Amino acid sequence: MEFTMIETGWVSILPPVIAIVLALITKEVYSSLFIGLFSGMLIYSFASGGTIVSAVATTFDMMYAKIADNAYMIIFLALLWAVVTLVAKSGGSEAYGRWAGKRLKTKRSAALATSVLGVLIFIDDGFNCLTVGTVMRPITDRLKISREKLAYIIDATAAPVCIIAPVSSWAVAVASEVSQEGGFGTFLSTIPYNFYALLTITMVLFISISGMDFGPMKKAEEAAASGAGDAAKTDAGQEGTSGKGSVIDLVLPIAVLIVCAILGMAYVGGFFSGTSFSEAIGYNPTAGLTLGAFAGLVTAFVLYIPRRLMTAKDFVSNIVSGIGNIVPPMLILILSWSLGGVCRQLIGTGVFISGFVSSGKFPMGLLPFLIFVVAALMSFSMGTSWGTFGMLIPIVTMICAADGAGALLIPTLGATLAGSVYGDHCSPISDTTILASTGAACQHIRHVETQLPYATLVAVVCAVGYLLAGFMLNPWIPLVISIAVLIGALFILHRTR
Repeated sequence: MEFTMIETGWVSILPPVIAIVLALITKEVYSSLFIGLFSGMLIYSFASGGTIVSAVATTFDMMYAKIADNAYMIIFLALLWAVVTLVAKSGGSEAYGRWAGKRLKTKRSAALATSVLGVLIFIDDGFNCLTVGTVMRPITDRLKISREKLAYIIDATAAPVCIIAPVSSWAVAVASEVSQEGGFGTFLSTIPYNFYALLTITMVLFISISGMDFGPMKKAEEAAASGAGDAAKTDAGQEGTSGKGSVIDLVLPIAVLIVCAILGMAYVGGFFSGTSFSEAIGYNPTAGLTLGAFAGLVTAFVLYIPRRLMTAKDFVSNIVSGIGNIVPPMLILILSWSLGGVCRQLIGTGVFISGFVSSGKFPMGLLPFLIFVVAALMSFSMGTSWGTFGMLIPIVTMICAADGAGALLIPTLGATLAGSVYGDHCSPISDTTILASTGAACQHIRHVETQLPYATLVAVVCAVGYLLAGFMLNPWIPLVISIAVLIGALFILHRTR
């Protein structure tokens, strides 16, 4: 579908601003994105001599075009959540919990095992939260690890891992947002600049090994060690199929999905016909990921049905249920794709912002730091990282299209994703935060209270890292400095009450 761009001047920035302001005020991202989208269509329609009716029609034309452009991603996410749901219902999680319980004898080993399991389950954050919580809660309760600590480990290895994992629903979502700037290859380039994700994973592993807690979390751990707190209320509520599942029912479908997704990306891109691997996986990654997700689905069928872990009817029912769970985040993506399309393709937002930035005296080296702060505030207020980076990525790419700012695109995109994850990580209205407390069977407000100091410490260190990265244009030195500062701060804070 062809669209003709009209330069509309300063009013071209109103659609994303309206969407962001409404989302911050209402804490509701769906209607905010749609109103921002429709306001852009009104601007375009009136500037081109159209009417309100034509604005309505063009709104849905844009949504149709974006759905068509990203059809493979929609299929992949649907198949992925089908696999996620099937694995959760198979009893594999329950079997893994029994297996791990026989081998983990200390608090340190249990905390570290929980962290490692969270890192390994990088396909989707919701699947991560519920699976890790279900598997590890009986073990951590027995070893007197607080539910607050368990919830933190779950939350800290959910979104932060998914946002840097090349094979995940998050990777595909981000790649689709930057399709015009390099797509999947651009996403891979942001990983070293995603300081919040990297530092959060570093911190949770370090705390799991060292036990250097501080603040409200330290008090929660002391209460659990004395036999108080929720950890004393061990429950055996495991979701599965009456103990029929085995560890392989958890591991094999996910392993096949990951391996076949990588092979699928290589196949679709022509690797087996002579194209280099790096070029092949960047050609049409969502098509390859879809092949991997389907392979995981077939593997689950072969594993579960012959052994009667579930009936064929239940298998199909779980697929439908899983696909239904992906509809809300998918709606956010479609609306943000469409809003970005209006700004880029119709009303010339990028042209206006580029000209404004080029003619101004704005110190561009501060851009990653400023975007990190803005993304963090937005995501915390709205409770959604997908909605936040869906709104900000189009704006960031337009700013960095200005003369002399192209080198800042990757660092600033990394800062956008990092700030989005931080706000989502500690927001009390975030679905990931809610799922983490649910998976750990922890009081939700206690999870928020104990996690907030940990997440904010990492965010403050990240902000310093982005101040350096914006001027150095290199992720490694700022990252090393940030890790050193973080660990030093943990030693100091652990000695305080």
